[in-house]
Amino acid sequence: MFPIFLSLVVLLITLVTLNSVHKWWNPKCSGVLPPGSMGWPFLGETLQFFAPNTTSGIPPFVNERIQKYGPVFKTRLVGQAMIVSTDAELNYFIFQKEGELFQSWYPHTFTEIFGRQNVGTLHGFLFKYLKNMVLNLFGPESLKKMLPEVEHATNRYLNMWSSCQTSVDVKETIAQMIFDLAGKKLISYDSENNSENLRGYFVAFMNGLISFPSNIPGTAYHQCLQGRKKAMKMLRKMLQERRARPRETQIDFFDYVLEELKREDTVVTEAMALDLMFVLLFASYETTSSALTLAIKFLTDHPLVFKQLTEEHDEIIKRRENPDSGLTWSEYKSMKFTFQFINETVRLANIAPAIFRKTLKEFKFKEYTIPAGWAVMVSTAAVHLNPATYNDPLEFNPWRWEGVDTNVASRNFMVFGGGLRVCVGADFAKLQMAVFLHCFLTQYKWKAIKGGEIMRTPGLQFPNGYHIQISRKY
Repeated sequence: MFPIFLSLVVLLITLVTLNSVHKWWNPKCSGVLPPGSMGWPFLGETLQFFAPNTTSGIPPFVNERIQKYGPVFKTRLVGQAMIVSTDAELNYFIFQKEGELFQSWYPHTFTEIFGRQNVGTLHGFLFKYLKNMVLNLFGPESLKKMLPEVEHATNRYLNMWSSCQTSVDVKETIAQMIFDLAGKKLISYDSENNSENLRGYFVAFMNGLISFPSNIPGTAYHQCLQGRKKAMKMLRKMLQERRARPRETQIDFFDYVLEELKREDTVVTEAMALDLMFVLLFASYETTSSALTLAIKFLTDHPLVFKQLTEEHDEIIKRRENPDSGLTWSEYKSMKFTFQFINETVRLANIAPAIFRKTLKEFKFKEYTIPAGWAVMVSTAAVHLNPATYNDPLEFNPWRWEGVDTNVASRNFMVFGGGLRVCVGADFAKLQMAVFLHCFLTQYKWKAIKGGEIMRTPGLQFPNGYHIQISRKY
C-alpha cells in the first residue's frame, strides 16, 4: 500500500512540476509573443545577462539573441517576464507613450538599492514635482554660476595629481574629484574634514550595483545593500542635525530640500527626500567619472582627435585679453568639437546599458502582442552600436557628430535616457566633462602607465584601473 501511495505522491509532484515548467516556458498571451526563451525556472536568463564580458560591441547576451530571434525578443530576468527591444521604432513608441501605455520601472533589486521612493520609481505628479526640484540645482542658470567652481576644483585636483611622483588611477581620482564637488553642492560635505568616509560607502554600493541579486553575506549584492544602509544612516543623521540647527540662508541643495519639507502643502516626504539625496550623490559622480576615464583613453589612443581637441581649447585661451582669466559661459558654449567628442565618448561608453519600462496595458507591435504587466528593456548599447545607423559603429569618430543636434534624446541617441525621463543632470555631466578637458589639455601632458582594459557586467568597469602619469606642460 505504501509503495503505491508513494508512487502517487511522486507522480503528483512530477505533474505539478511539469505544469509549472510548461507555464514558465509558455506564458499566457492573447496574441503572439515575440520569439525568445524564458530560460531556466526561477532563474530565467539572469545568469547569462550578468555574465562579464570584455567586448566593445553589443553585449553578447543581446547580440546572440538578435541573431537568433530578431530585434525584439522575450526573456525573463530577475524573476520578471520581459521584452527586450533593439528596434528604433518600438523604442520611440515606448518613450512617447509613457504614462499612457508604459511607466518607469526597475527590477525589485534596483528598488531595494536606490530606495522604494527614489525618483526613478515615482510617476505622474510626484515625479514631475521632484524633477522640478532637481532642476533648481542643475538648470542652466545654476550651471552658469557653478562653472567657476567646477573649473577651480578641477585645477586644484589636477595640480595635486601632477605633483605625485607616481601614476594616478584616472577612474578613482576623477570619481573622488567629482564626488567632492557634488557633495559640497548637495550637502556641504567636505571629505577632508569629515570623520565619515561617505564615498567609501558608495564604493561598496557600486561594486554590487550591477551584480547577481543574491543577498547573502560575502556577495557583491549584499555589500551593496550594506553600503546603501551606511550612506543612508549618515544622510539621515545630517537631516536631523540640520533640522535641529537650521541655517538662515540656503547654501546647498539640502537646505532647499529642508525648506520644502517645512511647507504645509508639500508632497515630499522625508523618505523621498533622503532617497533623492542618495540618488543624486551617486548619479552625479559615478557615470561622469567612467565617461571621462574612457575619454582620456580615447585621447591617448587617437592622436588626430587629441590634436584637434587641444587646438580648440588652446584657441579659446588665445582669444582672451587675459590668458589667466577663468572660463566663461560663452567660451564653454563655443566648444563645438568638444561636444562632438563627448557625444562619441558616451555613445561608445554605454554606461547605462539598458532603460526599463513596464506595460500598463496590452498592446500590439507589428505581428506581436505585449501583455500588460510585462517589463520592457530598451537595449541602449544595441541602439548606439547599430551599423544601420552608425557607419563603422565601433570606430571612435567624433567627426560623425558634425552638424548633428543631440541636445535632446532621439531614436538613435539615448545616452541620457528618453521621453519624459531624460536625465536632468545631463547638462551638468557635459559641463564637468568639458571643463575637465579644457583644464587638462591646456595645462598638462600625460602618459599611460598600465590598465585601461574594460569589462562589462553589464555596466562599464575598469577592473585594472587606468593609470597615467600627469605633469605640467610648462
